[in-house]
Amino acid sequence: MRVNIIGAGLAGLSAALTLAKDGVECNLFSVQQSERAQSVMAEGGINAVLDTMNEDDKIEYHIKDTMDGGANLADPNAVDGLCRNAPDIVRELEQLGVPFSKNEKGIVQRSFGGQKKKRTAFVKSSTGKMLMTAMIDAVRQYEAQGLVYRYPHHRLEDLIVRDNECCGAVLSDFFTGDVYEFYGSVIMATGGMNGLFEEMTTGSMLNTSDAAAIALERGVELANLEFIQYHPTTIAIQGKRLLISEAARGEGGRLYVKRRGYKWYFMEEKYPELKNLMPRDVVSAEMVKVTSRAECDDQVFLDMTEIPPMIWDTRLSDLREQCVNYLNIDPVSQPVPVSPGIHYFMGGIRVDEEHRTSLSNCYAAGECACQYHGANRLGGNSLLGAIYGGRIAAQSVLKYADRDALYRRNALEDVPAQNVSPNLSKRITEILASSLQIIRHEVTLNNSIHEIKMLLTHDINSAERRRLHLAQAVLLSAKSRRESRGAHKRTDYPEKDDVNFHKQTVARMNGDEVEITFLDIPERRE
Repeated sequence: MRVNIIGAGLAGLSAALTLAKDGVECNLFSVQQSERAQSVMAEGGINAVLDTMNEDDKIEYHIKDTMDGGANLADPNAVDGLCRNAPDIVRELEQLGVPFSKNEKGIVQRSFGGQKKKRTAFVKSSTGKMLMTAMIDAVRQYEAQGLVYRYPHHRLEDLIVRDNECCGAVLSDFFTGDVYEFYGSVIMATGGMNGLFEEMTTGSMLNTSDAAAIALERGVELANLEFIQYHPTTIAIQGKRLLISEAARGEGGRLYVKRRGYKWYFMEEKYPELKNLMPRDVVSAEMVKVTSRAECDDQVFLDMTEIPPMIWDTRLSDLREQCVNYLNIDPVSQPVPVSPGIHYFMGGIRVDEEHRTSLSNCYAAGECACQYHGANRLGGNSLLGAIYGGRIAAQSVLKYADRDALYRRNALEDVPAQNVSPNLSKRITEILASSLQIIRHEVTLNNSIHEIKMLLTHDINSAERRRLHLAQAVLLSAKSRRESRGAHKRTDYPEKDDVNFHKQTVARMNGDEVEITFLDIPERRE
């Protein structure tokens, strides 16, 4: 047996490491080398109840904060497993050589949004880079043993599906132009759907969203696509959004807007307990509200000038360097102008607690999967979810897949890879951006749905059709959820509706049409 892992970020590496430790071979496909995966960009930290800050933290508190932050749409049993395994995961990362910030009591933990305890372990504000370095090295020893086969500059072109079972994947080598069929179980670890929102996200544009589009067309259900996280502190730079890590607010950064000429620290006034560290959906929505008020300016600032020099030197030096290099602003002495930008996709491929998709023999983990975060992700849970999810997906392959299945690779002749044209990609972004802002309304959603339908009538290739169907699934999910919950805020339905919508939104293809249904959230096991 050889398993096909699509994506070589944290989730893919975690899956590969889990399989290799059990003696199972895997192919590790990626558009770029792991060193350029989006996981490298993660800044703030990874959550785990270590209680090194003497705050009497408990795993149940981590579970509750995660469920509350996600507006109780996450699978509580999956979240339970995530939080209970988090301390061991962080300790294992430390053993792999991750240089977490420490003091005489052990790993230092900082405050992060939506959490009442300091439980975010970190390496300055380059945690993702350091975790990836350690995981890459750990996987390399199994590459040397012939258990992990690396395939960089490879792109997913299709899934091989027969009788509602995933038998493998079609991938192209865009250096040579060759296209191959790789047979065996598939673990999708392809990241978020940044390609739907060109220049609007903090994430890598190498994550085109086309893997999710392929999965949708091949019968894989997607879920909770309407929940798109806008991080409150980003800045537009060439081609994308620059993230100002939540670590800045965790260490004392404060948001303000000028109201009648005076600084108004609006989060501290409205939310006196967590202040600037409310969940990201709350902070972003408040920023939109205050800047729309007549007595307020239209620009929010992040004030980091009160952060002590020692904190800048030991915990935030790389964040300061980013601000100076990209913005020509030294945050030690100057406030930084910020605005919300798309940062994370809570929705994605629907998986169960074992990371199985609706398609037999196909699994998913990391940001491409809909798991752990519900309607809004807490900062520090993404790195944790990627590592834990990759591990669980691999364990499920070991549990359910046929270990005696013969592996084979076939070269395909005359199968040109198809691409989404730049013009169409830009147009899709424009349509989605017009109706999927932080605050939404059915009128604009209907307009966007109509425009996507019109584009589907044009002369388009298969890759373009898939991308349009994915965009349609996101819009229809947002339209169908007639309530406000987490990252999904609607002016026409401003209240949360637990009677009708305490459910997971499910999108699937029904012939050539996208169909939306709702699925009950599992009960938590005792």
